[in-house]
Amino acid sequence: MDISNADRARVLVQALPYIQKYAGKTVVVKYGGNAMVNEDLKDAVMSDIVLMQLVGINVVLVHGGGPEISAMLKKIGKESRFVGGLRVTDAETVDVVQMVLAGKVNKDLVQLLERHNGRAIGLCGLDGGMMKAKKLAAGEDLGFVGEITEVNTEIVSQTTANGYVPIVATVAGGENGEVYNINADIAAARIAAEMGAIKLILMTDIKGLLSDKEDESTLIPVVNVSDVPKLQNQGIISGGMIPKIDCCVEAVRRGVSRAHIIDGRIPHSILIELFSDEGIGTMFC
Repeated sequence: MDISNADRARVLVQALPYIQKYAGKTVVVKYGGNAMVNEDLKDAVMSDIVLMQLVGINVVLVHGGGPEISAMLKKIGKESRFVGGLRVTDAETVDVVQMVLAGKVNKDLVQLLERHNGRAIGLCGLDGGMMKAKKLAAGEDLGFVGEITEVNTEIVSQTTANGYVPIVATVAGGENGEVYNINADIAAARIAAEMGAIKLILMTDIKGLLSDKEDESTLIPVVNVSDVPKLQNQGIISGGMIPKIDCCVEAVRRGVSRAHIIDGRIPHSILIELFSDEGIGTMFC
């Protein structure tokens, strides 16, 4: 798109106070959905992160990898099964989860960010004892699906302090050497809280919280966390939005200044949220 130099200047001027506000602060981005699959969107996300790093923001990228895990399980002839949106993770599956998430997906993202002239280090919850977990208590036995019991972000802070973007795969260690599969939204929220992040950004394949699920023009741009129970009772928050919004609420209650659900299908949605007056998606405060 051709824009004039004057328009470019106006964009930069509008971004300046936000750059000043966020410089030196920590922003945790949970990366997932279509933005991890579409090549153009992947490039846009990496460019966003590099720009954030260059203007002095400490970026922490937390990722999932559900489609890649499902593809690998299919290759070995194992069917994926989900209960309440969580992957049933037996002993064989958790080995695949660790291999795919902490191995291939994590290192592919490190390499991709480096190709965009960023500086990245790949980590997982096992590194430096970053995340400890116990077996998730659920109605049905989900196997090695974990509930976080402890987060130690020292290794993450050291990584950002040395000018690198930590890219975190969400597997965690158990008390007796077990490896647990952790929901990436939950992990990102806990890491953001422990690091005193100014923002938690969850990238999704939806516009944000809608008052009418069938009408994207009904986006609710701002939600106070105290209003969430009422919105649940009204049925506005339901289904798959419940756990995502619970993560945002938990993060804010633990001290994160703002939590956002944004549409990762829109190129440069992270920059739109951070550096524009209008923002994007739904903000929880």
